[in-house]
Amino acid sequence: MKIASFLFFIMCSTMLIRMFEDKSIKNMSNAFVSMYHDRLIPATDLFFLAENVYAKRYLLEETLNPDRTIEVSFSGLREKLEVHNKNIDSLVHKYEGTFLIKKEKSQLADLKTKLRDGIKMEDNIITMAEKHTLTEGRHLFESLGKAAFNNISGKLSELSRIQTDAGEELIRESESIVSGSKLYSTAQVCLAIFIGIMIVNLVLTSKVANISNDKFKLN
Repeated sequence: MKIASFLFFIMCSTMLIRMFEDKSIKNMSNAFVSMYHDRLIPATDLFFLAENVYAKRYLLEETLNPDRTIEVSFSGLREKLEVHNKNIDSLVHKYEGTFLIKKEKSQLADLKTKLRDGIKMEDNIITMAEKHTLTEGRHLFESLGKAAFNNISGKLSELSRIQTDAGEELIRESESIVSGSKLYSTAQVCLAIFIGIMIVNLVLTSKVANISNDKFKLN
């Protein structure tokens, strides 16, 4: 009965360890999936978002260049800016669909506000240049427009840093899960060795018992 109880305990322990190991593997899989969907993809989207922001700034600077010799098409400029604005809206919407930590939500909300302010500023600059002169539009861009673009760039940089920090946290979590899996594997090996030892003891005990019985019968 003692041996049976020991074997039953070992069987239950092995099943429990197996359950913990399966859970660790699942958690590790979730961590890698999150690394890809919630960190790597958003980081790439932030890069493309920054590209669109820089492209808008370049368009405005080129249009308001006092040395330009080509006639300015303000309607064409608005259309080009609108294309970039749609791209930015799409990227921001996609970013919002990922898992966001508390600090990330706050920074993203600030970014959306600054993007809206930037669009209003762009419209004011174009209106000033169109209804008055390129020089006045350029002056407005230099005094307020550049600051708006710099604020947007600052928020994008902050979000990129958050991606890096969150990614490092996921890596540490994965390392912890791997350590746990190694511990479970070690426990399983130890139980297997213990079972082997018990089997050997049972065999030896059985042989001793048989020898004793044989001697008893001879006597």
